[in-house]
Amino acid sequence: MLDYLYNAGFTKTFNEFRAEVPELSDFTPDPTSPASGLLVKKWTSIIRMQRKVMDLEARLAQAHEELANAGPAASEGSKRVNKEWIPSSTPKNTLVGHRDKINAISFHPTYSVIASASVDATVKIWDWDTGECERTLKSHTKAVSDCTFDSTGKILATCSDDLFIKLWNVPDDYKNYATLRGHEHSISSVHFLPGDNQLISASRDNTVRVWDVHTSHCVKVLKPHSEWIRCALPSADGRLILTCSDDHTARITDRESAIMKTEMRGHDNRIECAVFVPMASIPAVRELVAQTGNAQTAKVDSLGISFVMTGSRDKTIKLWDALRGMCLWTFVGHDGWVQGLTFHPCGKFLLSAADDHTLRVWDLKTGRCLKKIEAHSPFVQCVAWGPTPVTEGGDETDRIVNVVATGGTDKLVKIWRP
Repeated sequence: MLDYLYNAGFTKTFNEFRAEVPELSDFTPDPTSPASGLLVKKWTSIIRMQRKVMDLEARLAQAHEELANAGPAASEGSKRVNKEWIPSSTPKNTLVGHRDKINAISFHPTYSVIASASVDATVKIWDWDTGECERTLKSHTKAVSDCTFDSTGKILATCSDDLFIKLWNVPDDYKNYATLRGHEHSISSVHFLPGDNQLISASRDNTVRVWDVHTSHCVKVLKPHSEWIRCALPSADGRLILTCSDDHTARITDRESAIMKTEMRGHDNRIECAVFVPMASIPAVRELVAQTGNAQTAKVDSLGISFVMTGSRDKTIKLWDALRGMCLWTFVGHDGWVQGLTFHPCGKFLLSAADDHTLRVWDLKTGRCLKKIEAHSPFVQCVAWGPTPVTEGGDETDRIVNVVATGGTDKLVKIWRP
């Protein structure tokens, strides 16, 4: 201690301390002594050890968490998949290659393939299992805002700020075989209608257009909003279209008659995303809002049009009664614009991506945030769950493919797997 005080320049304290301890009254500092500076070295070693202990404790906690999420299937060593797995804090793969932020991601329905759309005007095709980039699609001249595979995985549709929708033949090395023209401003989203013969697109020109995939012709123009339409999504039967807009509303419109069925108004800012609550999640949602089902609601539930979720720039996620337009619940927790929503296929959880650089997992039965994951820096732009469950003959029910993808303004696509 005296050596430390002397070397640190605390001369007065050094003299006082030495005077108070008779046994050390003859102590003389010796810079050449092996013990000189030993106290500082010990302190430094202790701090390093503390850091290592904290790091190991964090790793152990993560391992316990992953083991708990793995469930009994993993401990049995079987091939069964844990149907309630949720992402951990560390991605399995990080896909590097884009030169600007990622706007959208889409999983191939059959293969371990994912497409990513970027502001760098390209679409990249990746193997999400290995993390390798298989090819880069270059045809758009401005930012690509959305991409989606059809239900068979044979066609990839992309849309862009260059006013075009492009169709790519997946089996034919992703050849761009059609370009759909008609929108007068940036195109925000594109989705195939059930059956894959038509697709719908939403645009900043305040319209939703319906396209014939085989002829590339626009067969219908809808105008459900008077401002920029951020997203247009068909119902499971394709008869209704859910849209959200800069006018702070989400609306459900009949595709054939163009009549608005429901308006959902309650957000305090632009709505970035809107999705129908899938059939698997409806029981959990009904428990959340204390609603009981009956024969009449069962029929609507089977169509997947009973409830809607919206994410907004007001930092909230809202649950709506899709038939009456009433807000039933508000999920509060994000500190930035909510950019993307997707449901866990088990039906119990909602995943959300936001500009607060996090991916969050919500319990649909309680409305609480179960997990917050630091996913991208600074903003998370999109999130998607993996391929739709495939039925295994003779096995219990559907098999869930546990893989989640996120894209961010850091130009990265991250893959989250058990």
